[in-house]
Amino acid sequence: MSTDKNIRVGIIGTGTHGSRYANHIVNDIQGLTLSGISRRSSEGIAQAQKWNTKYFADWKDLVSNPEIDAIIAVTPPVLNLEVAKHCAAASKPLLIEKPLARNGKEAAEIVKIMNDSNCKLTVGQTLRYNPVIKALKEQLPSMGKLHSFAINQRLEPSSLAWHDDIEQAGSGVIIHTAVHIFDALRVITGLRIVRVMAAARCIHSKHLADLFTILAELEDGTLGTIDVSKVGQARSGRYEFVCKEGQLHADQIHSFTKRIKNNLLSSVEKIKQKPTISHLLTDWQSYLNDAVENPVVGNDGFYTLQVCDACVKSSQDNKWVNV
Repeated sequence: MSTDKNIRVGIIGTGTHGSRYANHIVNDIQGLTLSGISRRSSEGIAQAQKWNTKYFADWKDLVSNPEIDAIIAVTPPVLNLEVAKHCAAASKPLLIEKPLARNGKEAAEIVKIMNDSNCKLTVGQTLRYNPVIKALKEQLPSMGKLHSFAINQRLEPSSLAWHDDIEQAGSGVIIHTAVHIFDALRVITGLRIVRVMAAARCIHSKHLADLFTILAELEDGTLGTIDVSKVGQARSGRYEFVCKEGQLHADQIHSFTKRIKNNLLSSVEKIKQKPTISHLLTDWQSYLNDAVENPVVGNDGFYTLQVCDACVKSSQDNKWVNV
């Protein structure tokens, strides 16, 4: 695609999160045009009218339509592999909202299919665009050697029935929440998780865990804890890094970073939030026009699911599992 080409986008899945992508394309992103949507619910018809675009009852027709250049998929993970196959067959770039798939095996297949077809694949790991995550990446090197970390992402109980359906979701909160943390931790530290010890519980859910606690080891030997849940009526997204020169703390939901040295807070910085999806879409548009590198490559999404698979296995076997 040339750098001056307007890209006609089709979105599969325009529920709560998919609507965010659609609204940004319609209202905020130059160079992208919303040329079609597909949604299982009949609400998609009214959405298409509101956004002045075309509605497709069958998402396969949207992918194959010659008036659409690229696809965004914001669907339950069960559909992602099939969506990727159709995009590859149609030679259309694909942005898949995280998680990339239900598990690492399917994620690897998606990456291979798109690579073999020379089709561009981007993963919607949008948390790396959060200003707090960016600030942590910038500030952490000044704190000296990293010794340990503690991270959480705690959200309200899910209202989506498919989040507790193994066929559609693949796994529970580890898939739908922790993938954000696994990606953000790698972006902040430059290090991958290499092994985990995990425990899981079903608090409100019946089948797939809605609470995970993880002991994780990074590739340089650093140990830390990660806990994710959708069980209580409160949100947090805490990051705590214990370093040679002190501690660096932050919360990506409540938008601050702070440094601690000895027993004193040496600095507290309140950070203004910015929409993450619009930043991803801007980079994606530039990538499709060959102006920048892929903002989130397929293998990044594959890595997060490898960690998820290891966590699930560890929680089942009650032992350390290599990623």
